[in-house]
Amino acid sequence: MILQYGSNRIWAENEKKELLAEVLFPFEGEAIVNITHTFVDDSLRGQGAAGKLMQAAANVIRQNHWKAKITCSYAVVWFKKHPEYNDILD
Repeated sequence: MILQYGSNRIWAENEKKELLAEVLFPFEGEAIVNITHTFVDDSLRGQGAAGKLMQAAANVIRQNHWKAKITCSYAVVWFKKHPEYNDILD
């Protein structure tokens, strides 16, 4: 899975440019993003795709010195399992 990076979005597509996976983290304030949505297509489920997306998003947030709120249910669970990223939580 090759991740693509855009403004407050990380995603992957297949060769037909169909969306396979994405995580969205729009700004909610100055240097504060909200991880609002994680999507993984059925064809990638159970292969760790959502975790890869979340780790990539957490790394982008950390590298930019932003803080994150979390409203995506998957993200809530992921951050509980990865306390090494607690420093980015708002």
